[in-house]
Amino acid sequence: MTITRLDPTHYATTPWKNGGGVTVDIAVVTDKDGDVWRLGRTPIVAPGPFSDYSGFDRVQVLVAGSGLVLKTPDGEIDVREPFRPVRFAGETPILSRLESGSVEVVNLIGNRAKVRIDIRVLEAGRDLILGSGTHIAYAPGETATIDVQGTHYDLATGHGLRIERDGLTIVTGTAGRILLASIT
Repeated sequence: MTITRLDPTHYATTPWKNGGGVTVDIAVVTDKDGDVWRLGRTPIVAPGPFSDYSGFDRVQVLVAGSGLVLKTPDGEIDVREPFRPVRFAGETPILSRLESGSVEVVNLIGNRAKVRIDIRVLEAGRDLILGSGTHIAYAPGETATIDVQGTHYDLATGHGLRIERDGLTIVTGTAGRILLASIT
């Protein structure tokens, strides 16, 4: 197992594909064809269309603010409740609606032909089992602590851990709230 600390001073800022805003990239993996997966934190300050990510799956979690609704041709995706991940296809035409002002979300985007993605919320006192793959533990709000196989890691706001693992690993939230992005 390899564990690497992620520090916001090393995060890059990337403009949205549609030019409507910017994303702070927490972790990105690319290959000769482009993005394989990316995890980022994005402020949404005005309603508007989402970028087209055809061929990619997306998982999004509201981490600041409230009242985000994603309008699609098939209905609405409710992202009003903080820390409740929602999943949708990257090619889905989406127009965001902000009911209570600007918000911030954490997005995990993965090329579905190459990876499977998921985001879970790790609360204090709760255990999660991680399988083989890459996992990013990210503290989006308050300072948080995660225990990875008996070792405690304190994460200041905006900091994270990249956990590369073959086999199963148990992680425990010991303080705060952590988003756990998994890429397999």
